[in-house]
Amino acid sequence: MADYDLVIRGGTVADGTGNGLRDLDVAVQDGKIAALGKISGQGTEEIDARGLLVTPGFVDIHTHYDGQATWDSRLQPSSWHGVTTAVMGNCGVGFAPVKVADRRRLVELMEGVEDIPGAALDEGLNWSWESFGQYLDALDARPRDMDLGAQLPHGALRVFVMGERAAKLEEATPDEVAQMRALATEAMHAGALGFSTSRTLNHRTVKGDPTPSLRASEAELLGIALGMKDAGRGVIEFISDFNTPDPETEFAMLDRLLAASGRPFSVSLAQRHTKPEGWRRLLGLVEGLAAKGHSAKAQVAPRPIGVLQGLQASRIPFSMCRSYKAIAHKTVAERLAIMRDPAFRMQLLEESHEPLRSDMAARLVDYDRMFPLGDPPDYEPPRETSLGARARREGRDPREIVYDYLIEGEGRNFIFAPFANYAAYNLDCCSEMMQSPHTLIGLGDGGAHVGLISDGSYPTYLLSHWARDRKAGRLDLSWLVKRHTLDNAGAVGLTDRGRVAEGYKADLNVIDFDKLRVEAPAMKWDLPAGGKRLLQRATGYRATIVSGSVTYRDGEPTGALPGKLVRGPQTVS
Repeated sequence: MADYDLVIRGGTVADGTGNGLRDLDVAVQDGKIAALGKISGQGTEEIDARGLLVTPGFVDIHTHYDGQATWDSRLQPSSWHGVTTAVMGNCGVGFAPVKVADRRRLVELMEGVEDIPGAALDEGLNWSWESFGQYLDALDARPRDMDLGAQLPHGALRVFVMGERAAKLEEATPDEVAQMRALATEAMHAGALGFSTSRTLNHRTVKGDPTPSLRASEAELLGIALGMKDAGRGVIEFISDFNTPDPETEFAMLDRLLAASGRPFSVSLAQRHTKPEGWRRLLGLVEGLAAKGHSAKAQVAPRPIGVLQGLQASRIPFSMCRSYKAIAHKTVAERLAIMRDPAFRMQLLEESHEPLRSDMAARLVDYDRMFPLGDPPDYEPPRETSLGARARREGRDPREIVYDYLIEGEGRNFIFAPFANYAAYNLDCCSEMMQSPHTLIGLGDGGAHVGLISDGSYPTYLLSHWARDRKAGRLDLSWLVKRHTLDNAGAVGLTDRGRVAEGYKADLNVIDFDKLRVEAPAMKWDLPAGGKRLLQRATGYRATIVSGSVTYRDGEPTGALPGKLVRGPQTVS
């Protein structure tokens, strides 16, 4: 008889606390870490980790698997990147609670805000729920390759209570606020990890309508926060433009909400290229909340936030041109053949000089912030490698450079176009943000923006780039592991994981750190109804372990699906 279910031998352990690396054996029994040190006993299964890095499983607190988790047991791409616990229901969007008449509205909201094909959601969602608790039950019924937690989304909650009036951004009545408060309490008791809301103009339905929570009153937000207080649990996730009328006014409201509810809070933070120093002001306001005794953090990203443009993606720099709109519905091969026609090329390039009508359209043609993504992808590309800089060197119109690049490589080329965190053409701002004690690593959006963004690979990039590959300003490996394990887990109330210590949940990664890297993204047409999504794999993960079971070996699934729905806060038992 073996002494343990699993023994990982001779690995170099980054235990999640930020302490120095140690060479240890790790023994696992009944889904938990049973012993550390020099293990003399035998395991039913053993992993030789000599020369390899052993870490806790990564905890991704900002994903959007709300639809995919109902039809798919493998939460890829995140599970390829060492994530063993994911939290979804962010940005105020999701699918519960919901009335039959409002299902289409929630699909349109998710499609618009998170770029998940509506046809895939229509086919994939079985809508076997109405209440948030019933939605959790539906999630609980499916085994998966990682643990999953869900938050109550404000958009769905508001539409459930107010119907059409929510979509029209009308103010909730006192009775409606009371209903939301009761439903928030019910959702927290059912197992929600928290509540999320959005107050940004960037979040719109696929029809262009603003997110229902955009103008929710302080009284409404307070009612929901008090519902969480009534339940005695749950975190608040908040997104805003912070420009109406000014950040200080909105943070004063947040101060009142947190003082009344006592709930932990996080807000998304990134560097805007139009206001490159503005993030410091917002982080200072978060620090001000913390100084008053509130549990307040900012979620930040470890690399630029940007879109991937290409013939396989949802957009290209010519998407607003009449000639391209006329062929946009065609297959990649068909569009590629048309775009190779010199006459079409001349016509489209002529149209591309016409005035643009929106800020979003302008983003698509910022040629000095367009970079060939490459393989392996470069997320901190030098300024001189931009397609705009290349055009100046060659004395050509940048539109021609972009056009030619798009039709090279059989239409599989991607242009990386960062629109946040890259104002100075480097990631120094990300380094500063990550090193603040008032931030969390997040914003990867796994499962979302499937035709434009592929940031679910953040966990791999966080370690490989910042601890190994960056030429200057590298960060300590053990500390980086802590940031994406113990810190994130604790921020959402999951204090039973994120650390390699006896009694903790046996969620682990065994990594060949020298070979760890992010692969180039590829478009796959594997969503329901043939929907497309960007998928990005990694190399270097020798094993990923969830609750003591090996789920992936060398990036390939083992067939084990030990992942569970996490209902509410968890502690070491």
